[in-house]
Amino acid sequence: MDVLNFEVFKMAISYNKLWKQLIDKNMTKTELRLKVDIGTSTLAKLGKNEQVSLDVLLRICKVLNCDISEIMELIKENDNV
Repeated sequence: MDVLNFEVFKMAISYNKLWKQLIDKNMTKTELRLKVDIGTSTLAKLGKNEQVSLDVLLRICKVLNCDISEIMELIKENDNV
């Protein structure tokens, strides 16, 4: 019997591109929060690179007039099992 070797990948979220967009557009986090109509807890989650809803991400894209890939990225973290 063959032994299968699987690699497990965890995905981390980074919103560094979002903060760069704000700098480029000369917009504060508070201005973004108000324009997107999100709460302070959601903004805090973004600041900690935590998951937020797709709806929130799409609303941010609409306000910033950009694609989702311009505000976030997924980073593979290799985790050997």
